[in-house]
Amino acid sequence: MLSLHIKALNNTMKKVILTFLSITLSICTVVAQKKASSFDIQGNRGARGLMPENTIPSMIKALESGVTTLKMEVVISKDKQVVVSQEPYFNQEISISPDGEPITLKNQKNYNIYKMDYSEIKQFDVGSKPHPRFPHQEKFRIEKPLLADLIDKVEFFAKKKKLPKTVYNIETKLIRNGDNEFQPSPEVYVELVMAVVKEKKIEQRVIISSFDMRTLQYLHQKYPNIQTALGIDEKEDFENNIKALGFTPTIYSPYLPLVGKGLVDKCHAAGVKIIPWTVNTVKEMLYLKNLGVDGIITDYPNLMVEGK
Repeated sequence: MLSLHIKALNNTMKKVILTFLSITLSICTVVAQKKASSFDIQGNRGARGLMPENTIPSMIKALESGVTTLKMEVVISKDKQVVVSQEPYFNQEISISPDGEPITLKNQKNYNIYKMDYSEIKQFDVGSKPHPRFPHQEKFRIEKPLLADLIDKVEFFAKKKKLPKTVYNIETKLIRNGDNEFQPSPEVYVELVMAVVKEKKIEQRVIISSFDMRTLQYLHQKYPNIQTALGIDEKEDFENNIKALGFTPTIYSPYLPLVGKGLVDKCHAAGVKIIPWTVNTVKEMLYLKNLGVDGIITDYPNLMVEGK
C-alpha cells in the first residue's frame, strides 16, 4: 500500500516538475523575444543605401524593410518651415538646381536653404543624380519634403499596412558658428521643430537628437519629457560629454569606430541607451549586438533586419 502511495507521489512530482519546466521555458522564451524586439533598428535618412536620402519614398522603403525607428535630419527655411535635409544647403553629391546650373563642392554652400522659401527649395531635384557612395540607390526626381508632410505620409502608410506606430528620430542639423547664417538660434530651431511634433501629436514617439548640445539643453529645459539623443563623432570620455551636456540623455549615439565594451558598460551604468551610427553590414551589427548596444543606425535597414 505504501509503495502505491510513493508511486502516485512520484507521478505527481513528475507532473509538477514538468509543468514547472514548461512554465520556465515559456517565460525564458518571452523574455528572449522581448529582448530581441527591443533592439532598435533605425533607418538612416530612411533607407539611404536604397533610395534618395531624407525623402518620403526613402522613409516608406525603410518601413517596408521592418525598421522600428526612422532617423532623419531637419533644417529651417527662410519662411520658417521645417525641411527634411542633412545639410542646410544643397549638397553637390545629390542636388540638381532648377535651372541646371552645376552645384559643385566649391559653390554648394551658396545654395543656402535658410535663405530660401520652401516654394523655391522644392524646385531642386535631390533624387536623380547618381550617388558616388550609394550606387544601388533607385533614381527618380524628388524634392526635399517638409517634416509635416513626411509625417503625414508615414502615418498614413503605417496605418494602411497595419504596421506598429512609427518612432521618429529627428536630428537638428546645425553648422558650427552658423547661427543666423545657416540656421536660427537653437531656441527658435527647437520651437519650430516642436511645433510640428505637437501638431502631429507624436510627442510620445519622437527622439530629438543633435551633435549641437545647445539644442538638447534648451529642449531638456523646456520639454523635459521628450526623449533626447546626443550624437558623438569625436573621441571624448563619456563622462566629459555628459558633464558638458548638463543632464543625462535618453540615448548616447557615437560614431561606430568609437564603440567598445567599456563605452557600452559606461552608458548602461548611467541608465543611458547606446545606439551607434552608421552600421552598414550584418557583421558590424552582430559585433555590436554582442557588445550589448541597444540598437543601430543604418543606411541599409533591409540587411540589418535580415541579420536581426
